This record gives sequence, structure tokens and C-alpha cells, in this order.
Amino acid sequence: MKRIFYLSSCDTCKRILNSWNTEGIYLQDIKKEPITPAQLDKMITLAGSADAFFSRRARKYKQLCSKNRKLGDSEIRKLILDEYTFLKRPVLLFNGQIFIGNSPKVVKDATEQLLNQ
Repeated sequence: MKRIFYLSSCDTCKRILNSWNTEGIYLQDIKKEPITPAQLDKMITLAGSADAFFSRRARKYKQLCSKNRKLGDSEIRKLILDEYTFLKRPVLLFNGQIFIGNSPKVVKDATEQLLNQ
């Protein structure tokens, strides 16, 4: 499966997608086409935890949750499914691998995989 979950209104996502060769990869704008429970479950399985996808930078996180509050995988899963802004993005699913977020290392690793396709 080759899929990128992103937000079309996110400047960081736009910048990263413009640097990648996305030919042959399905682009899923999570605002227009929300993540399904099955998709999220598959991503959690690949990543090992829901926490890997959870953006604590989201404005709504600061409104809803205390910094010191620990969230379990089921609660994180529900928050992401209920509100797309909680997903750390972009997320690239590529040939059984997953790349989550926009850290320089993740973007570099994903770029290398896309170049070697």
C-alpha cells in the first residue's frame, strides 16, 4: 500500500509533498476524507502504538488536555478519529513501512524510500 495522509491546508505538509515524488501514491487529505478506524488500526499496528501519531502541538490538545495527563492508546485513537488535527502529519505508508510526522530525520528517511521505489 502506498498512501500519504496529510492536510491540504498545512504549509508544512505542502512543502514536504512538493519535495517528494508522489506519483502512484494515493494522497488522502484527512479533512476531506477522514481516516477510517481500520486505517488507523493498521497504522497503529505498524508503528507499535497510537502515541506515535498523536500531535501534542494541536491547539485542541492544549484546550482539552493537561500537559501532564497520560493518554492511553484507546483514548488517543478516539481523539484522532474524532478530530483530524490530532494526527501528527504527514503520514506515509509505503511498502509495509510507516513514516510519521515532519521531523528532519523522518522526512529524510521517507524521501530515500520514495527515491528507491
